[in-house]
Amino acid sequence: MNASLLQAALPQYFAPWVQALDLRVQSLDEQGVTLRLPQNPQLSRVGGMLCGQAMMAAADTAMVLALMHHFGEFKPCTTVQLGSSFLRPLSSQDALIEARVLRAGKSLAFGEIDIRGANDGKSVSRFSATYALL
Repeated sequence: MNASLLQAALPQYFAPWVQALDLRVQSLDEQGVTLRLPQNPQLSRVGGMLCGQAMMAAADTAMVLALMHHFGEFKPCTTVQLGSSFLRPLSSQDALIEARVLRAGKSLAFGEIDIRGANDGKSVSRFSATYALL
C-alpha cells in the first residue's frame, strides 16, 4: 500500500461530503497514516476555529485508511466506537491527522488518532476508535 493508492481510495469508498474535506495523504509507516486537512472557512466556526464535527470526520476517515494500509487492501468495516477529547482550538493552520492501528483481529480493530496543528505540532484532539470488520 502506498500514499497514491490511499489517496485514490477517498473518492472510491467515502461519501461526497467526506471528500469535500479535501483530505490529503501526507505520509504512512508500519503503524498507520497521517493525513492533512487544509484550513477551510467552510469547516470553521466562530473565530475561525476548526469545528469538532470536521475533526471527528477526519479522524474516522484517517482510521479507515490506516486499516487499509494495515491489511494491504480495503476491508469493509463500520465504526463501533469513536471516543473524543478536544484539547484546545485549532485556527489559522492546517491540521495533521495521525491514525495508528493498535490491534486488528478477525472481527474487531482498535486504533488511536491524534490531530495536531501542521505549523505548531500541538495536539488539538485525541480519539480512540473501535471498528467492526465485516
